[in-house]
Amino acid sequence: MTTTSTRMANAIRALAMDAVQKANSGHPGMPMGMAEIAVALWGRHLRHSPVNPSWPNRDRFVLSNGHGSMLLYALLHLTGYELSMDELRNFRQLHSKTPGHPEVGITPGVETTTGPLGQGLSNAVGMALAEKLLSTQFNKPDFPIVDHYTYVFLGDGCLMEGISHEACSFAGTLGLSKLIALYDDNGISIDGAVEPWFSDDTPKRFEAYGWNVIRAVDGHNVDAVDTAIAQAKKAGRPTLICCRTLIGKGAPGLEGGDKVHGSPLGDRAIAATREMIGWPYAPFEIPDDVYAAWDARQSGVASQQAWDILIAAYAQKYPQEAAELRRRLNGELPSNWQAAVDAMVIGTVTKRETIATRKASQNAIEALGPTLPEFLGGSADLTGSNLTNWSGSVPVRANRDGFVAGNHINYGVREFGMSAIINGIALHGGFIPYGATFLTFSDYSRNALRMAALMKLRSLFVFTHDSIGLGEDGPTHQSIEHVSALRLIPNLDVWRPADTTESAVAWVAAIERKNGPSALLFSRQNLPYLEKNADQIAGIRRGAYVLVDVKKPKIVLIATGSEVGLAMEAHKLLTEQGIATRVVSMPSTSVFDKQADEYKASVLPVSVPRVAIEAGVTDFWWKYRCDAVIGIDTFGESAPAGVLFKHFNLTVENVVNTVKVLV
Repeated sequence: MTTTSTRMANAIRALAMDAVQKANSGHPGMPMGMAEIAVALWGRHLRHSPVNPSWPNRDRFVLSNGHGSMLLYALLHLTGYELSMDELRNFRQLHSKTPGHPEVGITPGVETTTGPLGQGLSNAVGMALAEKLLSTQFNKPDFPIVDHYTYVFLGDGCLMEGISHEACSFAGTLGLSKLIALYDDNGISIDGAVEPWFSDDTPKRFEAYGWNVIRAVDGHNVDAVDTAIAQAKKAGRPTLICCRTLIGKGAPGLEGGDKVHGSPLGDRAIAATREMIGWPYAPFEIPDDVYAAWDARQSGVASQQAWDILIAAYAQKYPQEAAELRRRLNGELPSNWQAAVDAMVIGTVTKRETIATRKASQNAIEALGPTLPEFLGGSADLTGSNLTNWSGSVPVRANRDGFVAGNHINYGVREFGMSAIINGIALHGGFIPYGATFLTFSDYSRNALRMAALMKLRSLFVFTHDSIGLGEDGPTHQSIEHVSALRLIPNLDVWRPADTTESAVAWVAAIERKNGPSALLFSRQNLPYLEKNADQIAGIRRGAYVLVDVKKPKIVLIATGSEVGLAMEAHKLLTEQGIATRVVSMPSTSVFDKQADEYKASVLPVSVPRVAIEAGVTDFWWKYRCDAVIGIDTFGESAPAGVLFKHFNLTVENVVNTVKVLV
């Protein structure tokens, strides 16, 4: 006799193989293999509301093995989200709500964009951490207003990616007990059976992290998976449930093999599968009883209404806390934000400090931190170099005395994991997260930065030691290509400020931005304060502005960061020699590029020759129709910073001579 749970699972199998077949593209094997696991979680445990996908206290579900996206799309459709059968028919087609891999903001109910393996799992760690921090900060006796789980589906590929070690080690250290991962242990990847290249003892690995591990669960037994999830909820630490499955379950001659991983089954195999699983319905046809079994709209509304009653009672007893939580979840800045910003910027003008911009960055954090309880900073084992802490910093800790919900995270040497965790925190809501490392190590983080940009997240990435100016550490640590490489990521605002005021304004712009991430690049070496009037300070927010002007300039010097001071020195010599020179500081090329043509022309007049100056690769700057670019197109050297700038000809004399040739 076919049970309701079996029919629910087979509906997933049918939709997955039909959609992939119609698209002639996709991955049917994982959805077919994880169907019963999905029934156990989504049918018996997951607390969510299809009619309100953004309900704050919903459980989070992350499909880290995002190539199996039809599993998630089938679940969203069947449980009652606004995802029609027509959208499933349009799987992987242009402008559909069912892209090849799940994308947040495209499909209702999708919590994060997955596909690059291991990052979804790492995002989930960030979500679980955000839940833990918020619950500790806002929950009161009898008022568990922040109380939800983060569930993850993952496969062998996620575990083979190194980022899984970074994030899961971190999750174990912090004891994130509401993080539950279900591992699709089917032993198959694209190249075939994984045993020759993936022989890890995964349960022991996760036990070593401090996780609770539930071994050898039959992934095709709904009751067994259900029991494992119930046990995981009581564990008091993160849990990995190892589910043994057959990839492509139900497909005769294909199940358990690699051929079903990433290719359509074909009409014959689909017909045979329908017969094998007892599914006599036409493609994309779901019987009413299966829809009824899956429908989560009523239960979702009931869960949300119960929470609404709880939060209303909470607001009566704790009105300030309720208002603060609401503000933070809505991503709104506090009412005294602008006053804090104005005071900070005026302070930089008054002090006129000559300091490293990494120190200017710390000063900005110090000024803004008291105003932003949602500010959640951190560093990948470089706090004393990145200067991401401030006087109000409290480290996040999990120890014998309990969990300390601080506002500064020691991520350890986990640059990639840190960046993906930050994305998860941003996705969850309630925090404005930032994390830091050396700029040269942005390479480790790069794909997470790309995902932040793709998802339009309010993630902030701080990179210090931004050029050869760091000196003796040599080429392994000296950023040459990194500034330009980051600028190539669409929707990532990259800031390289030249002094204390530009650093302050860059921080403000990054915090206020809601439609994408920002990268803030700071120097190790001291940089001079650059005199500016109010209009010029306002121009910083536009990405570039005229720092020094003349009536009829014969040359425009464009510079960023530490090289703006160099341009200013060259300006002085050129002026003495009768060459009228305009100096443009361009702290953010991406922000400047978004300005109106009229403003861009007012900063960079078309008829005047241009020279760009930056201690990095030169190729990027030709987009501004420069007549010359002064930079570095080789790797660095080990020597004091002053020696290096001379060695690489980043000197006043070279700038002056270059201009003389042009004019």
